[in-house]
Amino acid sequence: MVARNPTRTDFLERFQKLIDGYNNGSQNIEAFFNALMRLAEELSEEEQKAIREGLNEEEKALFDILTKPEPELTEKEIEQVKAVARSLLQTLKDEKLVLDWTKKEQARGAVRQVIEVMLDQGLPDAYDEETFYRKCDGLYRHVFDAYQGGPQGIYEAA
Repeated sequence: MVARNPTRTDFLERFQKLIDGYNNGSQNIEAFFNALMRLAEELSEEEQKAIREGLNEEEKALFDILTKPEPELTEKEIEQVKAVARSLLQTLKDEKLVLDWTKKEQARGAVRQVIEVMLDQGLPDAYDEETFYRKCDGLYRHVFDAYQGGPQGIYEAA
């Protein structure tokens, strides 16, 4: 789940703390089980967010990178960012994420350029220059990690 959406690292950290607490003996089995069940419910709810927001899991990952933890967006701006995430993902998959694209400098540069151009053209004004470039970097890292094998990437098995 974290590999498919890097903004979910807090779930992994909480899970690791639960395991560490149990292994250290600071929790009994019942308390550990209850905490684990609460975390599982939150994970299930997180997975349902994509459906409620009208996004598939791949689009949700891009959307989350673009919106978490900032900037503050209006409902109209949120819809605009969703559209950018959908369009960017489709363009990358159709045109740029070819087999072994991560091994070719020109192909990596083309992916980075598409990300920057599409975000520059589509994101609302709420993104200042610093936030814009931070989001570009985050998206590029995610795309690089998630789609090394081509357009289906790590989502193929999901």
